[in-house]
Amino acid sequence: MSESNKSRRGTRKPLEGIRIIDMSRLAPGPYCTMLLADLGAEVIVVGGGRAGNPIATFSRGKHFIKLDLKAPEGRHALQELCRTADVFVESFRPGVSARLGAGYDTLKEINPSLIYCSLTGYGQEGELAQEAGHDISYLALTGVLGAIGPQDGPPSAPLNLLADFAAGSFIAALGIVTALFDRSRTGEGQYIDAAMIDGCLSLMAMHWPVWDTPILPSRGDGLLAGGAPYYRCYRCADGKYLSVGALETQFFKNLWTTMMDTDVPDHMDMGEWPAIRAAFEEQFARKTRDEWTALFEGKDACVMPVLSPEEVWSHPHIAQRHADASPDSVPVIPRFGDAPFAPPPTDTADRSDEILAKAGLTPEQIALASPDSERNRIPSRTWPPKLTFPQ
Repeated sequence: MSESNKSRRGTRKPLEGIRIIDMSRLAPGPYCTMLLADLGAEVIVVGGGRAGNPIATFSRGKHFIKLDLKAPEGRHALQELCRTADVFVESFRPGVSARLGAGYDTLKEINPSLIYCSLTGYGQEGELAQEAGHDISYLALTGVLGAIGPQDGPPSAPLNLLADFAAGSFIAALGIVTALFDRSRTGEGQYIDAAMIDGCLSLMAMHWPVWDTPILPSRGDGLLAGGAPYYRCYRCADGKYLSVGALETQFFKNLWTTMMDTDVPDHMDMGEWPAIRAAFEEQFARKTRDEWTALFEGKDACVMPVLSPEEVWSHPHIAQRHADASPDSVPVIPRFGDAPFAPPPTDTADRSDEILAKAGLTPEQIALASPDSERNRIPSRTWPPKLTFPQ
């Protein structure tokens, strides 16, 4: 590997010096704060009670403490931590943080420059604000789920990537860094209401205007939803799949002439689509996925193999660009300059005593603020969930 492609170990990261108190749960909040920790922020995760074990893959670069937030001593300890914090992140239903002594109105009195981010599914107001939900719930409510999946089957959620992470974590991270930038000019903190349904609505910006038109007439149909024969996946001789994304004329021409010995059809004429699809299905079934991949290398036809998760990390391009990444340690994103930052180490040990002492608490105060043994026995949420498999 060339020197320029090595991880930038020892290089100053852009968020160094920013302290984040993370009281979020489940996946979107921890992923959001991992993104910020990857870029140098100091993230202190507050657990205890029903918080459960942290998701290991989102824990790198973070420090972990436990507080009994049902006790006044625990709430006091949290507030002392927030005096020197830049950002506070929570993901409870509206009103819960306030009952734990960590509402925005309380913390901004303690630290007026604090940026406070509430990351929830439905937002802070409205008739659904107190409802439980998950990624699939937010996709359903916002029309995203109704627009994806096959025509002849039920809507299909793409894992929990869209609402949880794209519409949740990334939008919250964008809000946080934007608020930090604004604070550098005003000196004032502010409140961020990051709702996953809002992110989903925004992600559909390009698709709302063309819904129920020939571009996107219905779920599973249209130019980008599987209806166009040059923007979909095809089964190959070995049962594996190729993706085809030859939307533009020059790409479609390269695709067609690489596979066929007949005149290039007008791919924008929807009347030609059934014949084009049939021709592609027949041709792609003649060779294996990897044979087609090799044939299309350098052809500029927007053809790529559909890799299974275990194949990704050995693909030459991925391996070259992210040599230090793996399924257990995804790359630090985005890049700044010509090489990625190295992922920070993961250490989920309880550092309550050390961190709370630095915040000015005495050993007696720290002991009173810690969750007692009885409360620690409350069942907690874990990931991955413990499934029972049939024998």
